[in-house]
Amino acid sequence: MVTTVGTESTVEKLVTNLLYLEHDAIAAYESTIEKLEDPASKSQIAAFREDHLGHVAELKRMASALGAESPSEGDAKEWLTTGKIALASLVGDSAILKAMRTNEDDTVQAYQQASSNSVASAEARQFFQKAMADEQRHRAWMEQASSR
Repeated sequence: MVTTVGTESTVEKLVTNLLYLEHDAIAAYESTIEKLEDPASKSQIAAFREDHLGHVAELKRMASALGAESPSEGDAKEWLTTGKIALASLVGDSAILKAMRTNEDDTVQAYQQASSNSVASAEARQFFQKAMADEQRHRAWMEQASSR
């Protein structure tokens, strides 16, 4: 899926939409942890979920400072991110991780776009770059793990 998150014309909307994206991602991670059979993969996915929880904490801090909306759950896209996982679970762990990798494509793209969005402060763009690096690391692991 192609995402427009990260291209918003106000920093408030940018932070709010990144929060929605993060909550959608966390829901997908929780679904993945439930459905994976391999304990090592479950553990790694749980560690990645912690990164997303850290992103949420920082984005909530930003939203508060900006007076922006700070959603506490995902939006309709959550059905897409978790739905892919549910379908993939019918095939097995490799398919689940491939589905998660496609979810990570959206988060990488969103943070890449946010990192260069001129409505964000230099401090915010620095955080977005760190979050993008986390997402790239998650995606690379999922790509490697799903091809075993």
